[in-house]
Amino acid sequence: MGAAEPTWPGAIDQVIIPRTSDLGGFEVARVLPFRKKRMVGPFVFLDQMGPHLFAPNTGLDVAPHPHIGLATVTYLYEGEIFHRDSLGNALAIKPGAVNWMTAGRGIVHSERTPTDMRARGGRLSGMQAWVALPERFEEMAPAFVHHDADSLLQVDEAGVHIRLLAGSFAGLRSPVETLSETLYVDIQLEPDARLAVEARYEERALHIAEGTITLDGQCFEAGRMLVLKPGAALTLCAQTPARLLLLGGEPLGGPRHIWWNFVSSRKERIEQAKEDWTHGRFAAVPGEGDAFIPLPA
Repeated sequence: MGAAEPTWPGAIDQVIIPRTSDLGGFEVARVLPFRKKRMVGPFVFLDQMGPHLFAPNTGLDVAPHPHIGLATVTYLYEGEIFHRDSLGNALAIKPGAVNWMTAGRGIVHSERTPTDMRARGGRLSGMQAWVALPERFEEMAPAFVHHDADSLLQVDEAGVHIRLLAGSFAGLRSPVETLSETLYVDIQLEPDARLAVEARYEERALHIAEGTITLDGQCFEAGRMLVLKPGAALTLCAQTPARLLLLGGEPLGGPRHIWWNFVSSRKERIEQAKEDWTHGRFAAVPGEGDAFIPLPA
């Protein structure tokens, strides 16, 4: 018999330890999906990227690849990524900004280190999330929305620094529009700072990106996601300088199938997306020439 699953007192339902992988010298920690927790609210995928120091004349090169049935949310702590997509958008994603790309029935994009940063080298770190779409929006037209860091609501008081990326928190409502009730908050805490987390949303989790916190009398270090119990209000305290993501929202009412970069409530839709990518039926990304990532074997 296998070892029994640990039980957690108080507000914690589950603790997830991400799986780390090396993508050609760039380290990524896969937080979601987890074998016993496929989604938190509409969040079906979460990666922590880096931190990684690129040497001069090196960088990130993710060639054009497709998505369906989801919205990708790229949020950087350090560095820049240049985004191009099949809608013709081309811009640098910078720290503190929110870049919300809704794939809907299909979009293609690339993610690369900008030319100037590539020449000089530099650090890159941040989070990439996939938000599954409600079933009625899975086949909507693709879209891309960029929100500069200065346009997002912030709170700075008593050693707590918050940027509200989506949803409602601390009496504020983010200007970022979502297709379902979604919570996404960047939280930075100074040592000994305390933060109350309300129970507004049915599903919530805290991902510790940096530092150490205590919650319900237990200490948790960076690289842990704490899945919270529904309806549980809580207060956490930073033991060191810490950075967390609070994420979640309302459940979508059914599971989602994930294969490669495709998400759908219907397995047959993913099979169709495979065929469409194989036979070149997705739109091209201007400025990328013939570059693309082949369908995995």
